[in-house]
Parts: sequence; structure tokens; C-alpha cells
Amino acid sequence: MPELVFFSGTMDCGKSTLALQIEHNRSTRGLQGMIYTRDDRAGRGKLSSRLGLVTEAVEAGDDLDFYAHVVGTLTAGGRADYVIVDEAQFLAPPQIDQLARVVDDLGLDVFAFGITTDFRSKLFPGSQRLVELADRIEVLQVEALCWCGARATHNARTVGGEMVVEGAQVVVGDVNQPGTEVGYEVLCRRHHSRRMTAAAARAAALSPDVLPVDPTSPAPIPAPASGDTGETPWTAS
Repeated sequence: MPELVFFSGTMDCGKSTLALQIEHNRSTRGLQGMIYTRDDRAGRGKLSSRLGLVTEAVEAGDDLDFYAHVVGTLTAGGRADYVIVDEAQFLAPPQIDQLARVVDDLGLDVFAFGITTDFRSKLFPGSQRLVELADRIEVLQVEALCWCGARATHNARTVGGEMVVEGAQVVVGDVNQPGTEVGYEVLCRRHHSRRMTAAAARAAALSPDVLPVDPTSPAPIPAPASGDTGETPWTAS
């Protein structure tokens, strides 16, 4: 049976890489898919991975009707055996409904990839609708890690290297962007709630020692214990 599958995870956990892998596996078996994306890091009409892989895609703007677009392609003599949608969190809820209709009325598998929550830990509307409608939800098994080594569960936005919790929900950026640019970083829940990014943690670690030590001074000689003369004890042989 065809399915609407939602592959979810934080940033930097391999969602786009998996989307490209599914496209590769199916295309090598003679199947042909329709690929959509939204606001990809490589530019308009591109589906790219941080590993350097990229393929052409249809840019899914606010006015795109997925169901009408797929039907139009089929009516014009095109072929579609499945549908892949990357950055699905940016879609409007009605567009998710259209993807569900592609599954139910056209009998095509739809694979949607996206992050679940934004930098404020709030659900994206598109992701929320996918959670409500998907036949299956797959959490990506390639875990992104917080700077502390724990599993990253939250996306943080940084401006000028500092974490922010206010602003527009959608601002395009990438992970680990330094300087004054808008960037993103994945954190565990504890460090997201404390607004402790990797840069903030390094700044805290570089604070001066309370008791600085001169490496050229000799180590102090401990005082003898009570009743100890400091001499080596002698025993008869």
C-alpha cells in the first residue's frame, strides 16, 4: 500500500542525504520520481546534502499545489512512481493535505523530510500537519550531537555567535555559521534551555584560573607530620 512517510530529525542528522539515497536507489531500478524542495542551502530548485551531493528539484513555493502539479505532469504524459519532498517543515498545512491526497487518490508513495521544531522548540506548522496525517513517522537514526557529546534534540539559532529565541520562524541559514551571520546549531535540551552554545561554552572554559600557578617555581615541600623529625628511620639488620 502507498504511504505518506515523514522522516524527521534535527538539523545535521542526514535528512537530505537520505532523500538523495532513496532517489538513487529507486532510479537505478528504473523508477522515476518527482522531487520537491524549499529554501535549500544550494539555491532555488536544488536538493543538496552537506556531503556535497546535489540534484535538480522543483521549488515548492507557497502557491504550489502538489496534487495539481503531479496530476498535470501525468496528464501531460509524464511519469511519476513516487514523490520526494525535502524541507517539508516549511510547507503550509494545506500543502501537506495535498501530499496525502497524492498518496490516497494517485496511489504514489510520498517521502517527506523535515525538522520537527524550530529554534524556539515550537512545532513548524508543516511538521505538525505531517505528524497528524503521516502513515508512518521515522526518526532519523544518524544522531546529531550537541557540543557536549549528548544527543542533540533541539535546533538553536545564533546571530553574531549568540543564541536567540525571538524572531521570524523561517530564516535561512546553515549550521555552525560564525561571525555576524545567521547560523544554526544543534543542542541537547539542557544546553538549549541554558542558551549554552559551543561558543558560549568555550568562552566559559577560557575564564582565568582562580589560583594561577607559576610553572617555573619549584614544587613546595610538604611539612613533616606531627612527631616526625623529617629524618629517614633506621632499622637494625
